[in-house]
Parts: sequence; C-alpha cells; structure tokens
Amino acid sequence: MNIPFLEKWRKRQADARGAGLAAAFEEDPAGVAELLSECELLRSQAQRAGLELDDSPASLEALDQLPPRWRDDPEALPWLGNDAGLYLGTVLVRTVPGASWHVWPGGHPVVRLASGRSVQVVEAGLEWAVSGAPELSQVYAEAAEA
Repeated sequence: MNIPFLEKWRKRQADARGAGLAAAFEEDPAGVAELLSECELLRSQAQRAGLELDDSPASLEALDQLPPRWRDDPEALPWLGNDAGLYLGTVLVRTVPGASWHVWPGGHPVVRLASGRSVQVVEAGLEWAVSGAPELSQVYAEAAEA
C-alpha cells in the first residue's frame, strides 16, 4: 500500500539517522572511528573460530580462510557483512598511511585514501559475507597500493 505522507516521513527519518552519524563524525571523528572499529559480531565469530583479530592485514587474510558458517544464518549475514566491512576499514585506517574514515552526509562510512579515492568498505564486507568475493585481503591490497 502506498501512503505518500508515510513514505515522506520514513525518508526524513532515515535521512535524520544518517545525518546524525555525519554530524557526530564532524564533532568527534576519533570517537566515531573508535565506534566503527568495534565490530563485535565479527570479532566474536572469529574468536569462536580461534582467530584473534588484531587489526592487521594478516588478520584479513585469516578471515578470508574461515569456513563461511555465517551464511547458514540469513538474519546474521547482513550484520556480519557490515562488521566485516567496518573491520576492513579499521585495518586500512590503522595501517595505510594517509587513510582516514569519512562519513558521507547520508551517514555512510567510507575510507578515504591519501590519493582522494574512497573505498566502499561496507559494500565490500557485505559482498564478502554473502559470496566470499572479493576477499577482504584483496580489497586491502588494492587500496594499500593506491
């Protein structure tokens, strides 16, 4: 059922939520970066598999090698993919010179490289969680050499 005023209200609410993250990032970029780096679901899944995520490129390679048991849970899949993307972004920001978090006005976090290129880390994480490709370590390697 199409209710025009309800659709407009939903759009405004979604825009306000995204704008909230963008505004928070402008006020406290380090705090938002810390929040983005938590990735609790991914870290707990990795820990159950015996993998310690230490925010290093080697940990991305280790994640790529995990059996994709999360694909059996369609409810957790998007959350885990989001966490995987945020973890990829965290590794990029902490290990690639000049890389930093950036939040678009709509609230979408990306990693901006020193070259000015933006890496869509959340999308990469979602694709990795769903299909295993591209591998997180591959996305990292491509961004690190740019």
